[in-house]
Amino acid sequence: MMREKLDFFGIIKEAIKLPFKNLNFIIVFIALLPFFCFFLLHEIIFQHNLIQALTFMSHSSRCYNIFSCYGKLIGKISPKNLISFLSLVGFVHLVDLLNTIITVSTASAIYLEDQDPMNLKDLITKSMKKVSFKGPLITSICALLLTSLTLIGLLTLSINFYVSIFVFFKILYGLLFLAFITKYMEWTAIWNMGLVISILEENKHGDVALGVSAYLSRGSRKRGSLLELMFSGWSFGLRLLCISVGWRNRGSKNVIEVIAAHVCLDCIWNVMKWVVFVIYYYDCKKRFLEKKFDGAEGRP
Repeated sequence: MMREKLDFFGIIKEAIKLPFKNLNFIIVFIALLPFFCFFLLHEIIFQHNLIQALTFMSHSSRCYNIFSCYGKLIGKISPKNLISFLSLVGFVHLVDLLNTIITVSTASAIYLEDQDPMNLKDLITKSMKKVSFKGPLITSICALLLTSLTLIGLLTLSINFYVSIFVFFKILYGLLFLAFITKYMEWTAIWNMGLVISILEENKHGDVALGVSAYLSRGSRKRGSLLELMFSGWSFGLRLLCISVGWRNRGSKNVIEVIAAHVCLDCIWNVMKWVVFVIYYYDCKKRFLEKKFDGAEGRP
């Protein structure tokens, strides 16, 4: 309650300062190594297949519209490769979740510590205290399902925008897409803070954690949307740049180096994202408690 309220830039500033408050935060980056390896393998396979798909679609002369291209493309994917890729995606998700738990719990312990920095043993003990894997796993699965459904909606709008031949419908689908992606940024910020809540608070997971997140973030949704837009924009831009380089240098050995650099930057950015959402969570909680106490004091 003694901390000052933070605006968008205040949260970013606190997140940048946090790793320097306790240099033992480096354990988070050490824990990144397994995630980096699996994520690198995932990106190499994903981007190789994506570039092959783009090459196929660019040279396909029998596609009358985007739906026929997708149909031909899906027909070229073998069930064995699809199952292998989905298994890798699931494993990457689990390793990413474990890394998220370590990052969130460590960042929380450092953010709430007194002036004297804790030693490594105390930091690990305090950050891992009462932390479980089951609750965050349930919450992450709920968030993943919601994200997938939202992305399907965005994909549907983008396809309709692409295939529409009438200007009116193009404008309509374009406006709907912009409105939907704006809400998507807001919802993703809520889901991310819900995962933070399921890690830091006991007996709050799944829809309960997401509901608490939505309740606490009332009045702070704009900051959450801007934070999510910043991180999503960076990740999307970095991936787009990497795919563009891979497209221009198909078959070159330099592509692997570019993907490795992309994965490294994305891993570091992902750590900072969860540090930011830890601080955002505590700021939302502080604002909620202040409103609650102010309301209680104003009652007769």
